[in-house]
Amino acid sequence: MEQRYRWKNKQLREHVEVLNGKLSPTMVLKNANYLHSIFKKWVTGHIWIYEDRIVYVGEKLPKSLGSCEIVDCSDYYLVPGYIEPHVHPFQLYNPHSFAEYASQTGTTTFINDNLMLFLELRKKKAFSLLESLRKLPVTMYWWTRFDSQTEMQDEEVTFSHGEVKSWLEHDAVVQGGELTAWPKLLEGDDMLLHWIQEAKRLNKVIEGHLPGASEKTLAKLNLLGIDGDHEAMTGEDVYKRLLQGLTTTLRHSSIRPDLPQLIKGIQEQGIDQFDLMMYTTDGSTPEFYEEGVLDRLISIAIEEGIPLIDAYLMASYNVARYYNMTDLHGVIATGRIANINFLREKDQPTPVSVISKGKWLKKEEAATAFPAQPDWSKFGMPSLDLKWDLTMDDLQFSMPFGIEMVNDVITKPYSVNIDASGDELQEGYDENFLMLADKHGKWRISTMLKGVSTEVQGFASSFSNTGDIIVIGKSKQEMLHAFNRMKELGGGIVLSENEQVLHEIELPVAGLMSNKDMKAVIQEEKQLKKLLFERGYQFNDPIYTLLFLQSTHLPYIRITQQGMYDVMKKTVLFPSIMR
Repeated sequence: MEQRYRWKNKQLREHVEVLNGKLSPTMVLKNANYLHSIFKKWVTGHIWIYEDRIVYVGEKLPKSLGSCEIVDCSDYYLVPGYIEPHVHPFQLYNPHSFAEYASQTGTTTFINDNLMLFLELRKKKAFSLLESLRKLPVTMYWWTRFDSQTEMQDEEVTFSHGEVKSWLEHDAVVQGGELTAWPKLLEGDDMLLHWIQEAKRLNKVIEGHLPGASEKTLAKLNLLGIDGDHEAMTGEDVYKRLLQGLTTTLRHSSIRPDLPQLIKGIQEQGIDQFDLMMYTTDGSTPEFYEEGVLDRLISIAIEEGIPLIDAYLMASYNVARYYNMTDLHGVIATGRIANINFLREKDQPTPVSVISKGKWLKKEEAATAFPAQPDWSKFGMPSLDLKWDLTMDDLQFSMPFGIEMVNDVITKPYSVNIDASGDELQEGYDENFLMLADKHGKWRISTMLKGVSTEVQGFASSFSNTGDIIVIGKSKQEMLHAFNRMKELGGGIVLSENEQVLHEIELPVAGLMSNKDMKAVIQEEKQLKKLLFERGYQFNDPIYTLLFLQSTHLPYIRITQQGMYDVMKKTVLFPSIMR
């Protein structure tokens, strides 16, 4: 794998021969005014690139030029390629389409969540996919989960010691986490602690998922091996994490667009050192990225008063240092991978040109060719083939209490006071039928959902935390109609009304991801949101509502494979029903 031996012996010898004058660089960036991450200064010099590596920076020009491409950089400011440290690359888009899109705004290195791969694929197929994605002109690393962030049936089989250990030992994996099961760790789960110890032995970091954690809890988790966290929501939260020595990632996402507030809080706390801070967009839904990726966050940081150089290092060098990879990333210096962004002005972080792995991905505002998406079915992620039918007999909703949405993702229980035995619920009220059904057709859990919409007749989605099927609506007949269309698509999201499909998003990659480019997916999501808003969806992010209905790292009541689950009491209130 690339991460074990990034360059073979023969290549390393060739890199030296470039400096000896016996080989020509493939590209020379002349008269470059570039940000040097170690000096924290703008430096002027020449940058030699041979294939995908920077082989020299300094005052000298090569004696042998051959067919070398020479670029005069006098009119630009060069900064290291941006690194996204916390990517969930499965939010309707896929790892390939997100990377292609993000690279156009300067993000060329990605630390990706493996949750969907862990749940959907055997490791042999998953590792083959990682090897395929490695060949893209961007750089992808991964982290491995230790838990599913829901209550699964047979979770101990899915997250077995052998599976987790194989992922941890993989060369493309640089981190364990994000650890949503940290309460179990504090309660004495020694398997979690063992995996953390294994990660440390392999010189890999552990990321926590610690919203609302107290100072004492942060200290305990630091002692047990947590290195960083991205769940700070106030300046005080940032201070508490830094005080305990945790690297703190500042989040600005579709669910939590917190960066301006966080920076104001940081300033109020008197924090003026930023070496242990990074940014993340935290797997935002597609529309959020219309205005950019990390370039947007850097711009916000500059506008809010973060020192200019620190604003860039938080998207490059700080990330590389946290992941122990400054020998490859985050610095424009000899020996590093040639990931370089060309800016018109120092305070304009959206690049006009992008070099990644020594190749142009964008040149003078024009995108260059990017490799086609892989054949996902070849890697074990074909379209969804549901070999069962949903029937009216399945649509029985007789629970005494249901789930009420507090916001996009937070829920609470509520007592059901309406008659849910009929085939339709009255429009104008915010109560809907809700079902989670096993994608293999073995079980279901049915309840009521309050607060999500007032006029959605039928809605079906194969996009969920575990890839199981979510069906919502006021009309059982329309719920069946939406489900049947979703089944025909081989996976997707379908909104049905008056026996017509109002809108659909096809998700042919395992029923979870689109194989379209990001711009197309953005438009599909925008249209879905528009239609849902018109039908009484009162929050902002319906895609995350779908994703987190099962997520037991958030309060208070969730539907899971095991049944209705009380997060605070860690109890299954009503078990799922076998079909």
